[in-house]
Amino acid sequence: ARIVLQANVFVYGNKFYRQIIGGAMGSAFTLTLANIFMWKWERQTILPKLASHELYGRYIDDVFFTWNESEENVQQVLEAANKFHPNIKLDYDIGKSIPFLDVLLTNNKGILSSSIYHKPSAEPLVVSFMSDHPRHVFRNVVQTALMRAVRYSSTFEVFNYELRRIRLLLLYNRQ
Repeated sequence: ARIVLQANVFVYGNKFYRQIIGGAMGSAFTLTLANIFMWKWERQTILPKLASHELYGRYIDDVFFTWNESEENVQQVLEAANKFHPNIKLDYDIGKSIPFLDVLLTNNKGILSSSIYHKPSAEPLVVSFMSDHPRHVFRNVVQTALMRAVRYSSTFEVFNYELRRIRLLLLYNRQ
């Protein structure tokens, strides 16, 4: 671990640099260390504060949890979690609708619903069907979009909305 975290050397602009904090992005061992760190972090900061009926999810360093107490109380928990390590700072959102990875989770009077999260900056583009990619790539674009719609849509109405988005996306990209 020490080699990965303290002896990472890279070249930029024909100059050698040594990274002094953290590990190299994309390194399998760095990912393992991040998961170990976050496992320890969540057990010492967030999980002890959650009631047994709350939801909690984490993917590497992205965390989602529900909270049924006051916003002031959750702010205190998050501020304490931000003090766990000097190089780790949380960015967080508190609200009725929260994006977590590529899912939009919404709390409507205690009922949790989900849909696909579309980043505001995302362009409506996919690999051009006129490009020279193997045919299976185009099938995978459609199949993946449909699978996400099925998996993430908590209601039939949300699913139909996603189907319309997929149709428009494919029509927009058909040239």
